[in-house]
Amino acid sequence: FLPPRSCALLLRGSSAGAVPPPGAGGGTAAGLAPTGSLVDRWGLSPAQRSAAGQALRFLAQAQEAPLPSAASNSPANVPAPRRSYHAGSRPPRFLLWAVTGAGKTEMIFPLLRYTLDRGGRVLVATPRRDVVLELAPRVAKAFPEEPMAVLYGGSPQRWENARLILATTHQLLRFYHAFDLVVIDELDAFPYHNDPMLGFAAEAACKPDGRFIFLSATPPLHLQKEIRAGRLPHAKVSARYHGCPLPVPERITMVGVELCLRRHSLPPALLRPLRYSVRRGAQIFIFVTRIRQIAAFSQLLRSYFPGLPIEGTSSTDPGRTDKVLAFREGRIRMLVTTTILERGVTVPKSDVYIVDADSDLFDEASLVQMAGRAGRSKDDPNGKVVFAAPAWTKSQRGAIRQIRMMNAVAYKNGFLKVKEVQ
Repeated sequence: FLPPRSCALLLRGSSAGAVPPPGAGGGTAAGLAPTGSLVDRWGLSPAQRSAAGQALRFLAQAQEAPLPSAASNSPANVPAPRRSYHAGSRPPRFLLWAVTGAGKTEMIFPLLRYTLDRGGRVLVATPRRDVVLELAPRVAKAFPEEPMAVLYGGSPQRWENARLILATTHQLLRFYHAFDLVVIDELDAFPYHNDPMLGFAAEAACKPDGRFIFLSATPPLHLQKEIRAGRLPHAKVSARYHGCPLPVPERITMVGVELCLRRHSLPPALLRPLRYSVRRGAQIFIFVTRIRQIAAFSQLLRSYFPGLPIEGTSSTDPGRTDKVLAFREGRIRMLVTTTILERGVTVPKSDVYIVDADSDLFDEASLVQMAGRAGRSKDDPNGKVVFAAPAWTKSQRGAIRQIRMMNAVAYKNGFLKVKEVQ
């Protein structure tokens, strides 16, 4: 059903109970140990495999408290004291804290398989339609035998029933106690982040004895505090699946976008790296702060790069989906956009330019996410990232510090093929 208006009749029903605990029967894989071949079959990297194994052990603790906090680099978990789970309390939660491009989607495949094989029902929710549309074919390919419903505003499948559902977070309002496993991707992203209504809907959609898996490269501070306090079990994945360091942003000093538009010119400090990116054949993201700047800045770029396919897009662009597809396929080489594409979009051989990087609209998490569009492909793992701004801010320094920290942890634990070049 659709979310009701105040004058509409609201009907609410509840699904059957959660899938049985290990060894209790009721599924094709009842009693299956959540390790070994269940992880092996997905071809995960060592870092991915460690994190997925910890999350599987969390799922296997039916009717018990979750495991204590542990990083994916830890050799083993230490069992937590057992306690009973009382219906009506918050479902147990687990956080997969993985760097951008670590392959979070592939890490949840063993979790989905484990729950589906035991007769359970699974929901994977992400904040934005763009990400849902990108994830859908990847999930369908991984589970070809499992009918899947894909739900978003205007989705043609909104009346279909399935055990595997991929949806935007607003679609959670349609469900009540319906899922044994709820996976919330990019929980720190708009509109899920800081929206109590969607958080309430997510908990209501999970069965009382169900499980939550959170995915994020930049988890909110309150969750980081829960981790430090030992209240939130988690696995930290500090390396990308291809084993190369995260690209560390370069800083260039240049005037703001508005002044560039008034002068009808771009500074040499920006043009030099842009020309390098064009020569090397990269797909170029250019992030700006304002939707109103996109058309004019795109036109200004065309005057410097005649013949190069350059477009702009934003949340208000009805052709956004087609432009992102064309960009991914190389038919558009330079895409001017806002933070609407800061996450969930993977484009091979990408370079990233963030202009007005000193803006208050770009916090540390946003800068990390935008920088994370570069270097995601194993064929081009060393993409270029540029912070271009008149001033050097706390958010820019924090983003670079966070990226370097993750690289250092990954190298220390043997997950990188080469050390980051300082």
